[in-house]
Amino acid sequence: MTILVTGASGMLGQDVVAEFRSRNAKVIAKDHLSLDITKLEHVTQVISRCKPAIVINCAAYTDVDGAESEPQKAYLINGLGPRNLALACRKIQAVMVQISTDYVFDGKQKHPYGIYEPTNPLNIYGKSKLWGERSVQDILKSVYIIRTSWLFGLGGKNFVETMLGLGNKDKSIQVVDDQFGCPTFTEDLAQAVADLVQTDCYGIYHITNQNPTSWFKFAETIFRKCNAQNKIIPCQTKEMDRPAKRPGFTVLDPFPMRETIGYLLPGWDNALSRYLAKRGKL
Repeated sequence: MTILVTGASGMLGQDVVAEFRSRNAKVIAKDHLSLDITKLEHVTQVISRCKPAIVINCAAYTDVDGAESEPQKAYLINGLGPRNLALACRKIQAVMVQISTDYVFDGKQKHPYGIYEPTNPLNIYGKSKLWGERSVQDILKSVYIIRTSWLFGLGGKNFVETMLGLGNKDKSIQVVDDQFGCPTFTEDLAQAVADLVQTDCYGIYHITNQNPTSWFKFAETIFRKCNAQNKIIPCQTKEMDRPAKRPGFTVLDPFPMRETIGYLLPGWDNALSRYLAKRGKL
């Protein structure tokens, strides 16, 4: 089986490539230089030539605040790009996996979001990712939509690395304590993706590490595990004055995933320990 991974040089893409190769799959890894997903003709040529059985789209514009000032770029990469991939997949009858986000929800409810809950993104990033979801679903029947949240991994910038960097410079760090979600280790997510695509059970899935937390509690745990002495100060979202609105509660209900592949990802605390150990921080 041949798997084509877009965004293969990114944080999630690197782990997806590694996971499938560990299972002896033939993987074609494409970064943004070798495959520009915003160009339909280029996408069609590459996919028609490679003829993958599965295309996994890990390419994304992920700068939530940046999307507010350059919305066209966000919509091109997160909306038009997935559409182009879906059109190319349809031509060769390939399966597609589209990685999406918890930010398709507005965060106003107080219980975990199921796959059936109405979407209502608050910012350009969330809107662009929702367009990507809908585009591929309109074109393909053989598609997995995977919503996830708060990613951290060894291959790129993430909240854990941001905190560790700030910890080297500042004794006191302010972190919001009124946004709740589930941090997710990209290695764990990649394993779940690899298991899911073997089922042929297409549809929307919510996949995260377990146990909701706030960004503040997440930060506290990072520094505690690293035996750092930094003081973490809780604050409210409104105090941060960010360009993009953030949803307050985007915990995702993993119900369909558990019923389909038979397990849930471990808690984020466990995942964080494994991540920090690989980083040599424990």
